[in-house]
Amino acid sequence: MPLLDILRSAFKGGEHTRVPLASGFPQGWIPAFESGPANGHYSYGRGIREGFLANPIAQRSVRLIAEGIGQAPLACPDPRLAALVTETSAGQSLVETLAANLLLHGNGYVQILKDASGTPVELFALRPDRVQVVLDANGWPVAYDYTVAGAASRHPVEDENGWPEIIAIRAMHPLDDHVGAGALEAAWQAVLIHNAATRWNRGLLENAARPSGALVYETGDGASLAHEQFERLKRELDIAFSGAANAGRPMLLDGGLKWQSMALTPADMDFATLKSAAARDIALAFGVPPMLLGLPGDNTYANYREANRALWRLTLLPLAEKLFAAIREGLAPWFPDAELRVNLDQVPALSEDRERLWSQVSDADFLSRAEKRQMLGLPAEENAP
Repeated sequence: MPLLDILRSAFKGGEHTRVPLASGFPQGWIPAFESGPANGHYSYGRGIREGFLANPIAQRSVRLIAEGIGQAPLACPDPRLAALVTETSAGQSLVETLAANLLLHGNGYVQILKDASGTPVELFALRPDRVQVVLDANGWPVAYDYTVAGAASRHPVEDENGWPEIIAIRAMHPLDDHVGAGALEAAWQAVLIHNAATRWNRGLLENAARPSGALVYETGDGASLAHEQFERLKRELDIAFSGAANAGRPMLLDGGLKWQSMALTPADMDFATLKSAAARDIALAFGVPPMLLGLPGDNTYANYREANRALWRLTLLPLAEKLFAAIREGLAPWFPDAELRVNLDQVPALSEDRERLWSQVSDADFLSRAEKRQMLGLPAEENAP
């Protein structure tokens, strides 16, 4: 295939066949124009701080998926391509970083670094929040601006020699032609609920680990405390009886003061159930079975092994194929017959499925040897007749 045809096929045809595109609202802008509490607004920076760095359920979900894909065994006969994909760049694992970016941001960008001859020597995953898509008159991407500390550098889709410069990967976004939708944004409200319940529990612990009560001033003549008495009493309570270190300390009251405990009603205790439900919603948004995150009350899977198999079949393998397909397509000019996928025979969680498939194919007498190898994803034999 001529080089020009390869480049055209890598980028979905020529300009004359493309319909106009239009970008939607940038991620996190739409909620700013809606009515509602201000603390519910989503932005990527806030989502990372509160959803990934401060929420154990979201962080574990992302790490479970990204590290699983990043450490998955590869089926790649070309050692040069395998080295490009598996070698670290600036301390980051390419596949693991791309998987995390797709989950958190909804987009992944790979810069293809080349030597003097134009051969790829390194693949580097760009931070998606620093990338801005540059469009032509019809709304199609022609370049990507990468901004760091206020300084922007432009990277065209193709370099001056017509070779690909950037590989763009995005999750589906129904309202945007260029920017994908991350799973973190879908889990944002559940993250807020889970974090709020965590702060509630911490506040409860800091206040003697039980519901607070009230000091009632009871006198027969209906008099009330003077302002100085009220302020002194507040200070003494804060110093001597507040906090987990003072839990259980006996209180000595005088002057008509009486302690009235305030218990929580069953409706007030719903926050505990709410936290558990929020944790399950977070796991659902990222596609992780709750059992793998240690969440109680999940009877969907018979055991841990079934949940792990579901994680691979429903989440890890589809995301891995999305990443590897984009890399294969972007590197097609240099590796036209590239094979890059997860080696299913070496994934322990899928060993039973693969064993069953091998047994079924081996027992199929109506298939030839070449057909059996093809069904199992094996290369054709070199000396086959």
